[in-house]
Amino acid sequence: MADSTIEEVFDDASGDLAIGELEEAAKKYRRCLEMDAQFFDGWHALGMALMKLGRFDEAIEAGAKAVELRPNDQIAWTSLSLCHHRAGHIPQAEEAAGKARILSWGGKIRP
Repeated sequence: MADSTIEEVFDDASGDLAIGELEEAAKKYRRCLEMDAQFFDGWHALGMALMKLGRFDEAIEAGAKAVELRPNDQIAWTSLSLCHHRAGHIPQAEEAAGKARILSWGGKIRP
């Protein structure tokens, strides 16, 4: 895995996620981010894996980085809303959901 490309590591992590190996998936998504800290898909997927693990604060941090990298990505805002909701941060969940809704209507979010 040392000579693997970021895409190979990401695909391997996604395979782990699919079969419920959440800790292993999170570890590999973090490896992707060591390879490229600006890798949106890595941040987004890491957030989802961490949320499934119940590590909501870490999931929110990863989700926040994803929306920072792509402020006009509807799925990223929806995922961040879900992380906040699971953590019991209802005002933040509603704010993120509102941004996702704006994007679904064709609007834009300023970075």
